[in-house]
Amino acid sequence: MNPAPSVIIFTVLSGLGFGMLFWLGLGQAETGGMIGFWLFAMAFILSGGGLLASTFHLGNPQRFWRAFSQWQTSWLSREAILAVAALGLMGLFGLRQVFFAQDWVWLGRAGAGLSLLTVLATAMIYSQLKTVPRWNQPGTVVLFILLALAGGALITAQAGLAAGLFGLAGLAQLWVWYRGGQRFAEAGSTLASATGLGGRGQLRLFEPPHTGRNYLLDEMVYRIGRKHALRLRVIALLGMSILPAAIMLASGAGLLAGGAGLLAAGLAGAVHLIGVFAARWLFFAEAEHVVGLYYGRHS
Repeated sequence: MNPAPSVIIFTVLSGLGFGMLFWLGLGQAETGGMIGFWLFAMAFILSGGGLLASTFHLGNPQRFWRAFSQWQTSWLSREAILAVAALGLMGLFGLRQVFFAQDWVWLGRAGAGLSLLTVLATAMIYSQLKTVPRWNQPGTVVLFILLALAGGALITAQAGLAAGLFGLAGLAQLWVWYRGGQRFAEAGSTLASATGLGGRGQLRLFEPPHTGRNYLLDEMVYRIGRKHALRLRVIALLGMSILPAAIMLASGAGLLAGGAGLLAAGLAGAVHLIGVFAARWLFFAEAEHVVGLYYGRHS
């Protein structure tokens, strides 16, 4: 599929922001004073900015409010409702923690739960799509959650926990790539099943349905060379998992202290963000929509 920048920014930043809110809600980081203020501010900027970016992928952004109306059947609507609820509770929790030093544990835990459910809903938007077999697997949900928790743990200065979560996220990413490569064949979609003409014998595409470009080709059919995909996979795995995990392990072991520790944490965050952006770009670029069968575009 065509990797839309707005959706990539949305999934990366909102996941990171809600991951931070999860740990803040559980009290796993400083939530009072100026440190707490800046942590809450960063979490809201990331999560809110990501959600705002998602509206640019809508056909009519001014009608974004309709995203809340289909909660019974749409994971997109559920995500929107959960996001607003999580931001509302965590906003109230943050205000009481930072300005009034009142530790409402129950409110923080409720907000943390809603923050994690928001990430789950985001992942389910893609995981439940049978028309994109590469996404239609449990690993998609696991990976989204692990990346959110790992990035959130990193920014909230939990070195040891972040290192472990980075390792798990790397393993989950490898599994998603491995299983994703098998999913289209397992789904059983072919030109015969797509056209409903399988009973007439062996089918081949005589000519494409359209002579020019159209929406389906622009949005649903996208090809990336294997050489480029492999290079990006290496960059993604190194950036999102291996390098930040190594930096956090060194920091947790006391090898980096003072200014060096802060610099290392900033470097780990930047490297992780680059890696996640590369992985998320591939997440969309490598996804094969079954509509490509009509155009002979599935390899």
